[in-house]
Amino acid sequence: MTALAPRNTVTDLSFLLDHTGLALKSQMTAALAEIGLTPRMHCVLVHALEEERTQIQLAEIGDMDKTTMVVTVDALEKAGLAERRPSSTDRRARIIAVSEKGAETARRGQQIVDRVHGAALDSLPEAEREALVGALRRLAEGHLARPVQSPQPVRRKRERNK
Repeated sequence: MTALAPRNTVTDLSFLLDHTGLALKSQMTAALAEIGLTPRMHCVLVHALEEERTQIQLAEIGDMDKTTMVVTVDALEKAGLAERRPSSTDRRARIIAVSEKGAETARRGQQIVDRVHGAALDSLPEAEREALVGALRRLAEGHLARPVQSPQPVRRKRERNK
């Protein structure tokens, strides 16, 4: 480091959240792949099972753009886990209906998700676990609840299929 390089005066929260988030996503992706799901597919199945939801509603819940949602639902349909159907309350809208096979896959997927999350949290002492989860909840519901508009859009790393 040169004398001209600025020093952090506050903990680099962006790095810590990005790095741990990426590591957790990679573990989740690998674990769900064991049953033929991606994290997005799992998210759509679980939330479509809760109540009748449109593709747009599910995309918002899963923080997906329209194109990503279409690709995700196409994959679910191809696997026989879900299908698009007209909404019972709005003929113009399409809902995602989960098949029996999809409901069973969602149940197995949730066990995997819980296992991955549990392993991450279990790597911390109990008091730190509770503090971390509490702090992240407060940030997610408060100061970091919504992204801000920016002239330079934030880019997400594209998931690559291997």
